[in-house]
Amino acid sequence: MGNPIAEFNKKINGTPAAVIGVGVSNMPLIRFLVERGAKVTAHDKRTAEQMGDTYAELEALGVKTVLGDGYLNKIGDDIKIIFKTPGVRYDAPAILEAMERGAELTSEMELFFELCPCDIIAVTGSDGKTTTTSLINDMLTRGGYKCYLGGNIGRPLIEDVESIKPNDKAVVELSSFQLHTMKRSPHIAVVTNVTPNHLDWHTDFDEYVDAKRAVFKFQKPSDRAVFNYDNDVTRGFAQECGNGVCFSRRELLNDGYCLSGEMIVLRRGGETEREILNINDIYIPGMHNVENYMAAIAAVDGLVGDDVIRATARGFTGVPHRIEFVRELGGVKYYNDSIASSPARTTAGLNSFKQKVVLIAGGYDKKIPFDDFGPVVAEHVKKLVLCGFTADKIEKAVKNAENSGGLPIYKTVDFKKAVETAKEISEPGDVVILSPACASFDMFKNFEERGNRFKEIVNEL
Repeated sequence: MGNPIAEFNKKINGTPAAVIGVGVSNMPLIRFLVERGAKVTAHDKRTAEQMGDTYAELEALGVKTVLGDGYLNKIGDDIKIIFKTPGVRYDAPAILEAMERGAELTSEMELFFELCPCDIIAVTGSDGKTTTTSLINDMLTRGGYKCYLGGNIGRPLIEDVESIKPNDKAVVELSSFQLHTMKRSPHIAVVTNVTPNHLDWHTDFDEYVDAKRAVFKFQKPSDRAVFNYDNDVTRGFAQECGNGVCFSRRELLNDGYCLSGEMIVLRRGGETEREILNINDIYIPGMHNVENYMAAIAAVDGLVGDDVIRATARGFTGVPHRIEFVRELGGVKYYNDSIASSPARTTAGLNSFKQKVVLIAGGYDKKIPFDDFGPVVAEHVKKLVLCGFTADKIEKAVKNAENSGGLPIYKTVDFKKAVETAKEISEPGDVVILSPACASFDMFKNFEERGNRFKEIVNEL
């Protein structure tokens, strides 16, 4: 077998390449390509002035640029390979035209999959993928492996690819945007669940489901795929996949990872093969995190011992922006759950608390219906503060819920005012949680910026 990196270096040297979108993942990619002699043209919707230091670096690297509103109107006739950012669809007219001329379409993550010399463990799903990815990374690291964490979290891994050794492990979180054009699958694939999401970007739910399918679609028989038995879509995936294993917190499976009382167990042939982890030893709260642990355990089983899994359960304190405790003020506890960018994620967060909470929700509209979310809010929320593009839609769904019971709803157009309103209406003993059920793009670059701003405001109260 040849050396993929050496082969790519030979292929890309002197080759005209277009990079569509100069963002967090693609700037390291551009450096990687330039270092190997590629003739790079960078396309970005921002102007040179808006890009600031990034534009100055592109100039220093000798990269051509196509910027501003028309950045995607035309891709040069000489371009042989296109690296697109996940947020740009593969069927943009300029990309399709370039492909008709013979250009190859790929991405930073697809290139990493092509060049990575070690096993790749990839996690996708509508909810829980960040925590599950982080758990897998923690378990493998505690088990003695050198791990590289990336994809949708961590750092772009293409800049590490030449340092990675065959016995290392790459642990990546993958979004549907990243998976949409993938033609390779990881050695171990995990799908936490699939529920309607990103319907503002995907043409319909079927396309979204098919994008998720790519995480296991190209696996070899010796690879492993892990699926949530409790989710209709992922249970269907397991039936498609000949090498799949399931986990469930609702069913006592004949074969797979599930709950027996308060113990996560592995069962085979209808019998418990071994007891792995008592859920009371899990530091982070919520039954959704029990599911995340089962998914992670199924991924790493055979790579680390149960003692390592138990050590992770005791020591893993969660990921930033996922039910992250911020402070207690005047007897009120404030939590940052900014990562909850869908109704299902916010539902999981609300289920983590035994009491009704003061909820701050709303944001960018991903065209996800809120009909089923309304009754959940009515059941778990004491007072509701709404802001962002979806405020009216969420308000309507809550008021239409049969159990709404006149839930107090406060609306504001200003994010800071929403947090201040939550403080004003809360009482000692209350929990205030930012769990938007929506993306952040109406006001912020991403959920991290939104969560950090929330923490700043709370700490200034």
